Order: sequence, then structure tokens, then C-alpha cells
Amino acid sequence: MKNVTSCIFGASLILFGQQGLAQTNFEKGLEIATKAEQKDDGFKDVKSKVEMILTNKSGVSSTRQISFKTMEGSGQAGDKSVLVFNSPADQRGTALLTHNKFGEDNEQWLYLPALKRVKRIASSNKSGPFVGSEFAFEDIGGRELEDYSYLYIKDDTLNEQECHVVESYPKSKYSGYKRLLTWFDKQHFRVLKVEFYDKKDSHLKTLLAKDYHLYEDSYWRAHILEMTNHQTKSVTVLKSSDYQFGLGARDKEFSKAALKRIRL
Repeated sequence: MKNVTSCIFGASLILFGQQGLAQTNFEKGLEIATKAEQKDDGFKDVKSKVEMILTNKSGVSSTRQISFKTMEGSGQAGDKSVLVFNSPADQRGTALLTHNKFGEDNEQWLYLPALKRVKRIASSNKSGPFVGSEFAFEDIGGRELEDYSYLYIKDDTLNEQECHVVESYPKSKYSGYKRLLTWFDKQHFRVLKVEFYDKKDSHLKTLLAKDYHLYEDSYWRAHILEMTNHQTKSVTVLKSSDYQFGLGARDKEFSKAALKRIRL
């Protein structure tokens, strides 16, 4: 597949407006990504239930039940999130804590109840699969705007919705991705689709975000996230429900010490 980037660099100016102002495709890409982030500003904290369904290339499926909670960052601190496995029994109590960082590698810790210990996830391991799913550790817990550079590619239509397509490039040398292509719908700047390309620039995975619901008259949340790995032919689906906003989350709930006793 021909790299889209090689086609677009040669014509990186978009002219707009009555006064002939010029905006580069890099500036427009950043502007779109910034608007998407700003649309979600102010949620404070949110909690949800997640059903994880893993299906391998032979069609064999297994299911896990997860509780997930996120607290919005403030000042120089990024968002913090924690997820806990409720089932199956052999994974109950397993928990992942993520502290997002602006322009730096996120910090992550995994609690393994069988070992009764908290393990720090090294940056060099974050491209690995999270508990056997098609989501990598770096996919879990979200990202900050500063973690990528951006390039507007084109406008497109996806499922009858007009979209902006933006290519983003991870700044972390430990990312498992060379680039991502993201489809943002023009009306609400929601992420509808993401294509992930590995370090060899081969199409590795595709994420589809479906069944969006509006909460608190402000915040869109996808109830279905479907990640397909085109190389392993496996699929992981996350089905979210029971969203609750503004529960008064506190920093101490997102600490390493809290992982051993956390209940969501």
C-alpha cells in the first residue's frame, strides 16, 4: 500500500478564507485534534462497566468483565485511569493504573493478585498486547494531545458521516506504531475509525468506534470499540455501559498503593 504521507507532502498548503490566508496541513491536523480534545474538556471523572470479548482467528471467543474509571487531569497533570478485572475468576482483581503525561511516555502499573505485587510496565514493553487482547498497553487509558504530531490528509465520508482524516505520528520511540490514520466526524469531532500502522508501515490494526451516546448534554462516549488485528486475524470488542460522571474522584484512588485494594 502506498504511503499516504508521500502523496500529501508535495501539496501541504490549504488556502481558505476571503483574505487568502494560508494554513498548512500540519496546522490543520493539529487544529482538528485539538478541537476533538476540547470537546471532551470538563468531564471531571467518569466510571463505566466494560465487557471485553476476545475472538481468535478460528472464531473461538472468551469474555471478561471490567470496571473502568478515569479522572480528568488539571494543570500540568494528564488524565489518570484505572481498570479492574471482575471476571473470569482467575483474573479477578487484576488492575492496571495509567498516569498520562504531556509529551512524555505514560506511566503504567499492573497489579497481579496471584503474586500480590504491583509491577511497573516499562516504556519499552507498552507496545505489547494487554492481557492477550488486540489492544496494546499504549492503547489503554487514552492519550494526550502532546504525545503526537499531526497532519491533515483529506476529507472523507464514513458510514454517511462527513469526516476529517488526520495522520498522527507518535513522539515516543517506544511506540509500536509508525503512524495512525484517524477519522473524526465533522459535526462533533468524535473518533469513528483509527488505522494503526506498525514500524514497517504495514497496516496492523483497525479500530471502529460505534454506538455513540451523549452524556451530561456534553460528552460523547462510544459504547462499542472493535479492534481488528489484520495480521493475526483476531478481534477484541469492548462493550461499555453504565457510564457515571462527576462522582468526585480523588487522586488517592489512582495511586500504586490503591491498586491492591481497589474496587470499582
